[in-house]
Amino acid sequence: MRRILPLSDLATSDLLHRCATIRDQLSQAGLFPALPGQDTASGPLTATTTWRIATEPFPLTKDQLDFFHQLGPQLLSFYRALNRLYLDSVRGLQPSWVAGYLDQGKPGSLLSFSRMKRFRDQLPAVIRPDIIPTQDGMVITELDSVPGGIGLTGALTEFYRAASPTPHLSEFVGGSKGMVLGFAAMLKAQLAQRSGCVAILLSEEAKDYRPEMTWLAAQLRGAGLDAYCIEPRHVRFTEEGLRITNEEMDRPIALIYRFYELFDLLNIPKSELLQYAIKKDLAAVTPPYKPALEEKLAFALLHHPALRPFWEQILGKETFLHLTTIMPRTWILDPAPIPPTATIPGLAIGGKAVMGWHDLSTATQKERHFVIKPSGFSELAWGSRGVSVGHDMPQIEWVAAIDKALASFPSTPYILQEFHKGRLYELDYFDPVTGEMNRMSGRARLSPYYFVSGEKTELAGILATICPADKKVIHGMKDAVMAPCAVTREQSESHQV
Repeated sequence: MRRILPLSDLATSDLLHRCATIRDQLSQAGLFPALPGQDTASGPLTATTTWRIATEPFPLTKDQLDFFHQLGPQLLSFYRALNRLYLDSVRGLQPSWVAGYLDQGKPGSLLSFSRMKRFRDQLPAVIRPDIIPTQDGMVITELDSVPGGIGLTGALTEFYRAASPTPHLSEFVGGSKGMVLGFAAMLKAQLAQRSGCVAILLSEEAKDYRPEMTWLAAQLRGAGLDAYCIEPRHVRFTEEGLRITNEEMDRPIALIYRFYELFDLLNIPKSELLQYAIKKDLAAVTPPYKPALEEKLAFALLHHPALRPFWEQILGKETFLHLTTIMPRTWILDPAPIPPTATIPGLAIGGKAVMGWHDLSTATQKERHFVIKPSGFSELAWGSRGVSVGHDMPQIEWVAAIDKALASFPSTPYILQEFHKGRLYELDYFDPVTGEMNRMSGRARLSPYYFVSGEKTELAGILATICPADKKVIHGMKDAVMAPCAVTREQSESHQV
């Protein structure tokens, strides 16, 4: 277990004061529920979700920081290679089943839109992997190009940085303003020479993130970028382009930052007008409308033996080897019949090759260290929804999860992925409800945010989410501790206990 050292030179009362101050700052910014009688700068727009407040930032070693800096360019290369693989598959230059899997369950109109020539080379400009530190190293469980937490990570970094100093930590990842300035630089690169404002457009599905994106938009304006967080109903279409129109303003939109999932387009007011404006180049959008780049089954394609020559050629052998090491082996749960002479590549149970998905149903609990989850394009594919952890459920439920996944393939493909257990950390936290200090043993998820400008990726910050050790799936919850990451001084690094 790794112990996160408490502050030896700060009394408990000082820690309580620091954490209470951070809580109050988050509440004032609308990012944390306000206490009774407390006014907030955001007025009625206040977060409703809570979490436990860490007494200090989550510490990283210098070697771990180097890992994260090197990872950004590799993930951008992965997205670029995946984009090429998909387009080559559509054109018949790579196996057609690649595009078939990535297109499964998507409406034809969206696929046609995503394949337009003018969007051909566009890639996500925000890259956020979810990374689990294990005893054997870092493991990426998935990639997210429409992630929450940008504003929250920016605010946490700023508020922790302004709190009393932490002697054994030398620097915050990205700096106190890294998230805001990095996001602003990315948006400016996307704007190019366009005239107008940036509209951070949120769907109803993403309403829980509205407080943090509203905070972020205000910070962007403070940094000199004309940006606003709005709802689709505030967008007006004209022959000249899109405009933000509400009781406070009437401004032309040059760039839409898409904070809504593509599966949710039918529930977004004016979505067809938005797509028409983007198609006619009346406004730009990021991330691009490319559902093929938002599928978790991309990990399965990376590990597929038939595609290895492609990946090695495009990524280079060193990057390919590194990514296949840190991205867990993944398989697409396709119900198509498997010939009796064939096996599923790389998948074995009890030392025996798997010849069909229902072979998994007889696996013992110790042999079921797998996760089943939707690949994408579904309301179940984010926020840890729809996830089944094989060794954490009775066999009858495990079999039902397999059957459900196979039956869902026509509309929502599912994947089977190796489960990697996170290492344990012991840390102190502040309970924002009781106002007391407590200690917790938990497992961490590290979420670095990379912002892309041209060919460059910038690591702007890292959000740590630590959940109690008995939770199998790590995500934001009221029992989780959430904190920004900072680098330890070499002479005071965390130690094993």
